[in-house]
Amino acid sequence: MGVTMGHLHYNVRDVEANRKFWVTLGATPVKIASREVLMLPGVMVLLDQADTFGGTEGSVVNHVGFRVPHVAQFMARMNASGYKIAASTIAPKTVGNVFTPEGERIELLEDLSENVQFTFDKESQARSAAQQKMTLPIVLHHIHFYVPEGSVPDIKAWYGKMFGAVPGRRFHYEAADLPGVNLNFSAVPAKLAPTKGRMLDHIGFEITNLEAFCKRLEASGVKLDAPYQKHPSAVANAFLTDPWGTYIELTEGLHR
Repeated sequence: MGVTMGHLHYNVRDVEANRKFWVTLGATPVKIASREVLMLPGVMVLLDQADTFGGTEGSVVNHVGFRVPHVAQFMARMNASGYKIAASTIAPKTVGNVFTPEGERIELLEDLSENVQFTFDKESQARSAAQQKMTLPIVLHHIHFYVPEGSVPDIKAWYGKMFGAVPGRRFHYEAADLPGVNLNFSAVPAKLAPTKGRMLDHIGFEITNLEAFCKRLEASGVKLDAPYQKHPSAVANAFLTDPWGTYIELTEGLHR
């Protein structure tokens, strides 16, 4: 469907402190459409100064995860740079966490571990490229959604229908794969807060032929929060909220 991972848009109190964190993590600052953005393999990070209702924990998007060659070495380097780290209680040798200056948890997964393995639902299909040894120091791996019990099959199917995400499983999580990101889905007892107004305000997908894509979404019953618009910078965008509360920006031309 011409959908690839685009960006993560954070609202933070201290832009410079968070900028330093992402650069230490491995991001490269670049100027796009008159603003600075932070480029990481597979994703763009945008930072705006704003008050928020809290971090991702407690919202439908619980966290984002990155793949690195060696979790322990990566965490040690981040800790030496002054950032809080914590081992995973599930797989402490191959999964870890590092925290932004404002407490946002970023998960780290070790390359080639079982935690990064994605298997398509159709057994005849090959396994994901995530199991090929990485050649970069860090790359975006997944976005992890927490949805009410009974909703996991629905959200998995919705992202397949609307965005063309290929269904499967990542580790023991239900998942759906898009170019540049694996979407993971876990069940929780009750509906969590929407992302808009949280620290991770919204996620972004880059779309080929965005205007036609928006028309197709609307024909499928999706109500756009902000309609398709092409800006003087030649970047086009639109906004929507998924049925579980994830605020999403669709862009075309942002990654040119």
